[in-house]
Amino acid sequence: MQIERLFEIIYLLLNKKKMTAQELAEHFEVSKRTILRDIDALAMAGIPVYTTQGKGGGISIMDSFLLNKAVLSENDKNQILFALQSLSVTNAIDTKHVLSKLQNLFDKTNPNWIEVDFSRWGSGDSDKRKFEILKNAILGKKAISFRYVSSYGKETQRRVYPLKLIFKSKAWYLQAFCTNRQDYRTFKINRVLDVHITNENFDESSYSPPPIETLQERPNSIINLSILLSPQVAYRAYDEFDESCIEKCDNGWFRVTARLPEDNWLYSFLKSLGNDVCIISPAHLKEKFQ
Repeated sequence: MQIERLFEIIYLLLNKKKMTAQELAEHFEVSKRTILRDIDALAMAGIPVYTTQGKGGGISIMDSFLLNKAVLSENDKNQILFALQSLSVTNAIDTKHVLSKLQNLFDKTNPNWIEVDFSRWGSGDSDKRKFEILKNAILGKKAISFRYVSSYGKETQRRVYPLKLIFKSKAWYLQAFCTNRQDYRTFKINRVLDVHITNENFDESSYSPPPIETLQERPNSIINLSILLSPQVAYRAYDEFDESCIEKCDNGWFRVTARLPEDNWLYSFLKSLGNDVCIISPAHLKEKFQ
């Protein structure tokens, strides 16, 4: 990727002071012409890079230039490192390699204050392998086939054009155009089984999925839920809902108000609470659990 190469060119020039276009070309295994285009791009971006001709000549960056002060604020640097550390879970780029370079440039000796791992407990490498397949299919614009288990336990065979991976409410989802249904669908990745990349290509510019909120498995299943939880299970409210949805009542109980899909997860959640939950609305859900 060009952006990685541009960062590393700056890193090399700051550390080695001077390199020839040929040396840079050999380092990155690209053509000399590509390096010259990169140097032009850096110059256009305001990086004071210059070339000297003749014996001992080469490409340099002005001695007065400091990436720290000239381009990025302290907050900018922290945000870039944080984003790369978070992105490492996707394996989208060689984040370890890029982080090493940027940490030296930013003079950050202890950036490892966060570790992101979205895989489930006990999943081994299976979640990461599945994620890698989906990522490669999206970037390669390849159709995929897989078995999918709905929230009701029904298994179907699907063939889709994968468009986007989304992390929402503690779970990963795949947005795709389903060739079986001829419509956009959202699939919970935990229930995607035996995924395979096919040889079929698709044009991603022809597909523009709507927001994930409109792509539920059952379009009319979104409800406005209002429940009361006893103090003994208050932790369940904070485990499953945003704190903005939770209100502590005068009697010590906790009121949860949220907009969410009515599905098997919700039924299981409410059933598991037993006598520690009181359903206020909707009425049909209250009747169901009486």
